[in-house]
Amino acid sequence: MREVDLVIKQHLDSDVPLVGQVSRYIISAGGKRLRPALLLLMCGALGFKGAQRFSLSAVVEFIHTATLLHDDVVDESALRRGNATANVTFGNPASVLVGDFLYSRAFQMMVDVGSMPVMSVLSEATVVISEGEVLQLMNMHNAELDEEGYLQVIRSKTAKLFEASARVGAILSGATPEMEAACALYGQALGTAFQVIDDVLDYTGDAAVMGKNLGDDLREGKATLPLIAAMQRGNAEQRTVVKLAIENGDVSAIDQVVSIVKATGALEVARKAASDEAARAVAAAEQLPDGPHKTCLLQLAAQLLDRQS
Repeated sequence: MREVDLVIKQHLDSDVPLVGQVSRYIISAGGKRLRPALLLLMCGALGFKGAQRFSLSAVVEFIHTATLLHDDVVDESALRRGNATANVTFGNPASVLVGDFLYSRAFQMMVDVGSMPVMSVLSEATVVISEGEVLQLMNMHNAELDEEGYLQVIRSKTAKLFEASARVGAILSGATPEMEAACALYGQALGTAFQVIDDVLDYTGDAAVMGKNLGDDLREGKATLPLIAAMQRGNAEQRTVVKLAIENGDVSAIDQVVSIVKATGALEVARKAASDEAARAVAAAEQLPDGPHKTCLLQLAAQLLDRQS
């Protein structure tokens, strides 16, 4: 990861000072670096030690960071990782345009690596992520969204880059098609579990620990799995409260909504869904060669359910 950070710093340089300033602001704000770590772990598990793994780990982090910059503008978010978002600090135009710069830089770096299979996977991922973002936008304030529709959004918007990161690690390692598919499945399942738990934390977490405001999903009118399950399991009055809160983005109802989510067992439903995805990830990772990297991937999937931020 230190090598990846060096690559990131090298490629944030621009003749336009604001580009580097905004890029460094969001990239240095912390974050779990899960996607590049996933790529490196797959390479380690499959025995690939070439320098391309550092460049492509930086690429997936750039793609992820670009989506964050755009997301925060669309969602009008004010807090991320405990800091003011880039759009609050520098303004919406700068955030959108620097997001575009990071996407462009990522593709420039992909070309330098010179692998068509890798370019194919990552370019497809960016398309699917963009589609997922538009799909989520279309579903804002839609209280009729069901679990299938919710999963379609998060598998496109969040899990796809996890999947692509794991698949790229397999491609670099010259893995068989079967092993590549197992790595991709691990990434997709891990990314899905990650997002479901993230959505649970919006109704159970500690804002200081999470680094974002609780109730942001409700304010944005997102019908996440805890709310979908609450409406499925609640009585008529409870369903009406949650439905109106989603449709109106009514954060003033957050305490009432949290009580309903807890009372209906919706959190347990969501955690079970995340647990099922984590189990899918574990089953896929079991196909990797034994060693410390495989052990780490198995632990990552198991511990994901306990995260608090």
